[in-house]
Amino acid sequence: MNKQTDTLSIYLVEQNDIARARYRALFADKGFTCLPFASAEEFLAQYEPRQSALMVLDLSLPEMSGAELQSYMAENGMRLPVIVTAANASVSDAVAAMRAGALDFIEKPMSEERLMSAVATATEMLFKKQPATVSKKIVADRLAKLTDREREVLQHLLQGKLNKEIASELDVSQRTVEGHRSRIREKMNARGIADLIRMVG
Repeated sequence: MNKQTDTLSIYLVEQNDIARARYRALFADKGFTCLPFASAEEFLAQYEPRQSALMVLDLSLPEMSGAELQSYMAENGMRLPVIVTAANASVSDAVAAMRAGALDFIEKPMSEERLMSAVATATEMLFKKQPATVSKKIVADRLAKLTDREREVLQHLLQGKLNKEIASELDVSQRTVEGHRSRIREKMNARGIADLIRMVG
């Protein structure tokens, strides 16, 4: 443990019992206090605004969804770093979550390393340390490596469009779009849509 993890809590809002237990154990092992909730309503009933905390939020929640909770928090001044997670998520889900203020968006099944990397970034934010960012010049240099078609695909992705929608608009196959997406991620050094939105969204 260290001073940061001693004073930092993680609100874990996850309806799946097995996943909730797994992530709670992971966070405890890393020295964090984890406060698990099976629903948005449970979280709201116990939220403590004076607590230094971040949130790991699943989109698929009973009754109030993760996206609705995210909106509710923003509307009511509940400002804390939010890492959104989702299974079978669409690009539009990721775009919506990031534009609503999520710090990161992670698709399930997610690796423990990926999750803890996002938690580390959130921790840096909470303790006034500037997380590593990619400079505008580096982003511009990476964008310059994209072909015209790849830039076109990127713009469609940032609008939350599905591969099949992009394929239809560009009159190409879905496999071609998938190939463009792969090369975009490689050239932009992005893990996924969340990184792309942070850089150019």
